[in-house]
Amino acid sequence: MSDTETTTTRAPDAPHPLRWTVLGLLGLAQLMLILDITVVAIALPDMGVELDLDRAALTWVVSGYALTFGSLMLLGGRAADLFGPKRVVLAGLAVFTAASLAAGLATGAPLLLAARIAQGAGAAMLSPAALSVVVRLFDGDERNRALGIWSALGGGGAALGVLLGGLITAGPGWAWVFFVNVPVGLVVLVSLARILPSLSRAGTGSLDIPGAVLVAAATGALIYALIRAGDHGWLDIVTVVLFTAAAAAYAVFALWQRRAAAPLMDLRLLGRRPVVAGTFVIAVTTALMVGAFFLGSFYLQNHQGHGALMTGVLFLPVALLTMTAAAAAGRVIGRLGARLLAVLGLAAAAAGFLVPVLWSGTAAMVTGVSIAAAGLGALFVVASATALTTVAPHEAGVTSGIVSTFHEFGAAAGAAAVSSAAATSIAAHTGTRTASGFDDAFLVATGLAAASAVIAVWLIPARAPVSPSR
Repeated sequence: MSDTETTTTRAPDAPHPLRWTVLGLLGLAQLMLILDITVVAIALPDMGVELDLDRAALTWVVSGYALTFGSLMLLGGRAADLFGPKRVVLAGLAVFTAASLAAGLATGAPLLLAARIAQGAGAAMLSPAALSVVVRLFDGDERNRALGIWSALGGGGAALGVLLGGLITAGPGWAWVFFVNVPVGLVVLVSLARILPSLSRAGTGSLDIPGAVLVAAATGALIYALIRAGDHGWLDIVTVVLFTAAAAAYAVFALWQRRAAAPLMDLRLLGRRPVVAGTFVIAVTTALMVGAFFLGSFYLQNHQGHGALMTGVLFLPVALLTMTAAAAAGRVIGRLGARLLAVLGLAAAAAGFLVPVLWSGTAAMVTGVSIAAAGLGALFVVASATALTTVAPHEAGVTSGIVSTFHEFGAAAGAAAVSSAAATSIAAHTGTRTASGFDDAFLVATGLAAASAVIAVWLIPARAPVSPSR
């Protein structure tokens, strides 16, 4: 009898015996998705030389993945509710793995960009469906611990990607940043096919295609606007048009959801305080984390003169502290409460971002970003636990999609905001190498963290609600 079949003989409320193994495999899959952003970013220079890619093409190698990933996650979450999370997890992982192989074999821009878009589509299916599985397999304190592990992998993945990207690019070559996903993806796929329980379909009805198109278009336009703002400014005419188009598409989506026979999502989810609080925290946390990574990478390479590999090594403590703090937060959030943990995490982030403003040099930068990363690691757990604690099984997939979408919003907004604030220093790396722009950007991050701590006191519920049964 297979492992999946044995799950049918368990008592309805008994925990799945292989839930921690499932979590480890899903976490490894999620880590691949996160790593695929920063690992690829480090390999871009070599990739551009070998494939003769111009600056626009190199930008889309990163942005195409992020856009597709972010704009389709709500659809992926809803698909998990309708068709069962196991099917969507396996389909998403298969698409991502096959697309990784195609990207590594690419000999020019068309195939590479198509493969990156396919990777993003696979990731958009896999990520919310996997988080839905975690929410449904675990309860109570175990769920908090599981979300701590999940958040540790996601939070530390970006910083680890810098190190791995440098090692792979300097070793076997840029193509292996994609090829490495293939054996890992196949092993995880075969393993999950055997042991991942066939959780029941939590949703009813059909997939809302018009709603999916509207929300994907709106989300894609918004993320592209945020990405473009970093290069062209917030008042650039195309950026403003994109923001306006995104707002209009979201308004039409909301109207359609009220009329659709089987809507993509219940809009009342966005009126629940825990869901709003969780999405706010995940957006702010990701914005600060990506901002710190962006600023630290440019400062260490362009201002301090370190190479990509050394920059990756210097980011190792950032990754380790993020993971450690997230895992620890998963263990103590039940005792401290999400509100207090959020305030402590944001206070640590604000203090960390002040360090490179008050002192200059590599040591100060690494120390400050590491302190901030410890606070942010805890916040990833706060966000997931707050948003997902109260959801019923039929809402787990789409709520996971909402959380994951705001994760991408935060990433795009963070990169755009700090690149604008630090523009003088980023552009000055060929000249005077002034650090004033970096100081301005870190002060912006400090202010955002401090203001968010005040908002968290008001927004996050004082006591964690009781989790619904599976």
